[in-house]
Amino acid sequence: MSKRILFDMDGTLNDLYGVPDWLTRLRSYDPTPYAEAKVALNMSLLARLLNQLQKMGYFIGIVSWLAHGSTPTYDAAVTAAKEQWLTQHLKSVTFDAVYIVPYGVPKENYKQNNDDILFDDNSGIRDAWGENAFTPDQIISTLKELVNEG
Repeated sequence: MSKRILFDMDGTLNDLYGVPDWLTRLRSYDPTPYAEAKVALNMSLLARLLNQLQKMGYFIGIVSWLAHGSTPTYDAAVTAAKEQWLTQHLKSVTFDAVYIVPYGVPKENYKQNNDDILFDDNSGIRDAWGENAFTPDQIISTLKELVNEG
């Protein structure tokens, strides 16, 4: 049984792609769309499930890409915006790790064993991860199943 669960942020935990002019703004080195993104699911329920899973021994982490074609200054601003978003929307969750990594870094690099779980909206990333990679709409049901198994 897996004891590690990792989450993408953009398009998975949040609705970055629903922010008006998000791509134009990101290409203009504006980090605010990351902060403005609305939640993509019930964060109260998610927080309760994540806290339960951590008590059961699960590692809970984030692995999220920085913007494409970025600069070190913009990377710092995006990292701050993403961390602020997590604090604002999942304040009761203490993540075991938050990896904010350059765009395109293979997320499977953060996989330690074949039972590790990833939730990501990108099908290519899920394919590269292999087994136990799920879509955002599977988050709550999968986590509930893990809690109930415990």
